Amino acid sequence: MFMTLQSIIKEVKADLAVANGENAAEGLGLTPELAEGLFKSGVDVITSGNHIWQKKEILPLLESDARLLRPENYPLGVPGHGSCVVNRKGVDVAVLSLQGRLHMYNIRCPFAVGSEAARRLHSRSRVIVVDFHAEAPEEKEALSLYLDGSVSAVIGTHTHVQTADETILPRGTAFITDVGMTGPKNGVIGMKPEISVSRALTQIPYKMEVEDSDAVVSGVVVEVDTESGRTLSIQRVQRDVPALG
Repeated sequence: MFMTLQSIIKEVKADLAVANGENAAEGLGLTPELAEGLFKSGVDVITSGNHIWQKKEILPLLESDARLLRPENYPLGVPGHGSCVVNRKGVDVAVLSLQGRLHMYNIRCPFAVGSEAARRLHSRSRVIVVDFHAEAPEEKEALSLYLDGSVSAVIGTHTHVQTADETILPRGTAFITDVGMTGPKNGVIGMKPEISVSRALTQIPYKMEVEDSDAVVSGVVVEVDTESGRTLSIQRVQRDVPALG
């Protein structure tokens, strides 16, 4: 998967690559070894969401590596940080991680925290990319409109299903409800279908397991004018990956 990711980054000629890594560890959490693999494959910034806390060994890296983000709107004092600024080809680019609240944890308001963070980051960069890790399309669309013109892109994550609503909003912000999953495409959101069916039929919360089948890598390519921070284009990307063995 790392080699496929690396080849896609080269294929689309990405100057900056951002990946949500919170499900990399067998579908739940992230380890330092997997984070290093993502960085070596060409990923510049790793964002996350509600599952980033599942592997305790990642907590020191959340503190020490500015390229690894947890959502900015978690309570003050939790490990890590929710934004960073990286320089690529002489251009400073800010990346901000936010998490939704509808059908999720009742953490700090992503609208208030996101707006304040965008103002703060704008003093360092015109280009600001937001990963909004949220369940409800309503909340994702509302946040994108709320931040339209103050950030370059609001990219939705969390549902594992790539949506077909990529657009550029009136004030120049790119938006997609969900960028989609990198994982097995023959499962149920990447997990073994028989377990998902059993959970639905019995309401017993059996432990989910990652499906072993051909995979798909999903993403978007966003082109931004670095002077204004406005998006010029957004395009969905999906590539199939044969199962190992």
